[in-house]
Amino acid sequence: VQLVESGGGLVQAGGSLRLSCAASGFLFADYAIGWFRQAPGKEREGVSCIGSSLGTPTSYYADDVKGRFTISSDNAKKTVYLQMTSLKPEDTGIYYCAASLTVPLSIPTMCRRMTGFGTWGQGIQVTVSS
Repeated sequence: VQLVESGGGLVQAGGSLRLSCAASGFLFADYAIGWFRQAPGKEREGVSCIGSSLGTPTSYYADDVKGRFTISSDNAKKTVYLQMTSLKPEDTGIYYCAASLTVPLSIPTMCRRMTGFGTWGQGIQVTVSS
């Protein structure tokens, strides 16, 4: 499994960006894919995750991005997107895409704990200027 992120960059506060995570060697059956970010001087944290277990799709958002970020997947393209709107300077960081081929816990739990994600992308920089 390989993950390749794209779509990062520099944007002014209030602006929008769409991140893409293209997966190869990956079947979108039981799976979880998430976006995690690491701000300067801070620990990596779960931003949003999406997945499916036994055919039931589930998504999760961290509290500080609810209503501003939207995660979606295009199974035919094997790509997961993170649409980010109303961006704030505190959204600045390196954003990583990560995947799990199993769903041993609920998607929200996996995302909050960053548990079970065995494959990670290289990360992409998102900078929001004030």
